[in-house]
Amino acid sequence: MPVLRLLFDWSLYRLALLAAAPLIPLRLLWRGRRERGYLQHGCERLGGADAPAGALWIHAVSVGEMRAAQPLVEALRAAHPGVPLLLTCMTPTGRATAEALYGSVATVVYLPYDYAWLVRRFLRRVRPRIGILMETELWPNLIHAASRLSIPLVLGNARLSERSARGYARLPALTRACLQRIAVVAAQTEADAGRLLKLGARSVHVTGNLKFDIAPPPELLERGAGWRAKWGTRPVLLAASTREGEEAPILRAFADAAPPEVLLVLVPRHPQRFDEVAALVEAARLPYRRRSATEGPEAAAETRVLLGDSLGELFAYYAACDVAFVGGSLAPLGGQNLIEAASVGRPVLVGPHTFNFDEATRLAIEAGAALRIDDADALVGAALKLLGDAALRARMGEAGLAFAARHRGAAARLEGLVSPLLAA
Repeated sequence: MPVLRLLFDWSLYRLALLAAAPLIPLRLLWRGRRERGYLQHGCERLGGADAPAGALWIHAVSVGEMRAAQPLVEALRAAHPGVPLLLTCMTPTGRATAEALYGSVATVVYLPYDYAWLVRRFLRRVRPRIGILMETELWPNLIHAASRLSIPLVLGNARLSERSARGYARLPALTRACLQRIAVVAAQTEADAGRLLKLGARSVHVTGNLKFDIAPPPELLERGAGWRAKWGTRPVLLAASTREGEEAPILRAFADAAPPEVLLVLVPRHPQRFDEVAALVEAARLPYRRRSATEGPEAAAETRVLLGDSLGELFAYYAACDVAFVGGSLAPLGGQNLIEAASVGRPVLVGPHTFNFDEATRLAIEAGAALRIDDADALVGAALKLLGDAALRARMGEAGLAFAARHRGAAARLEGLVSPLLAA
């Protein structure tokens, strides 16, 4: 029966890939209308990438995963300075982030789609010594091909929400076969480890969340302080990493309730939505400026909203604000990373939907570093209360700094698991 179930699951997966094949170029063309990067490096998406032989290979699908990998990359480069580094991703923003962070020390390419002949071609061309798949990137054909070529794989900074676990459980035999081909699973939390073990993983270790190890870059903190000096004494509410469906209600609630002196800094998660969000601000009839329109984000007295249409400056926005809302959490999208805001010492607000960061959110709230709100009106109400209470802001900020410091160390623990495989 297990063999029959595995054959059944493989057949379903392959049929799904076959059905999706004609849609892939259409999707790239569609996404390429707004992000030209989707139309570039096509040969890499077909497995035609080149890299130095014997590289340490890390796959991080997009921006968040690529940033999370930074402390691990630093730890592994310090432990193995002579080993070349290969980074793969799936999105243009992920590629841009990788090139900005590691371009001088790494080869950065796209990972091909999970078709057997493409991933075999990719792995035979690049021949990495080891592969680290960040968070939960379970691609059956890729994992199977790596196993056939004796390339050990690590699932690093692994997280698996209950919702995702239910999805993988629909193909239980295929999921088990994938997980059992992973040499080491490094889970963020005990809950993640338990779900992965239940699905069939072996050699599971709880190493913590790499995002706690990301230190705020001093140059961005200085940049944020410079912006804040230009804004003067205005109270500043930051809505960071917002997603589709969140900006419009936030803008309505802000227009209805916030005094004119409060500045809303609005930073969408995805750059292809910058113009769309600008149109939402215009529709809300709030005077605004765009970060891209100035050398530094100016905010005249009449400016109500500053649109943060820039990449790689999130820590600067955190440093410049008084209160930070972390997006992706008002809509049922799972939330974004609240650790960065806490590590800068800013009070944090999150919405009801944080299943992508369940443990970190729970710990931040328990530590007194974050508050949960239900909707956009409650967000603006809570923010205004905090903006009017400097002592409460200071207590939450100090709690955030302590919370972030208390949970560091994941990079060293994960490096200790990876290095023996790399040295083998």
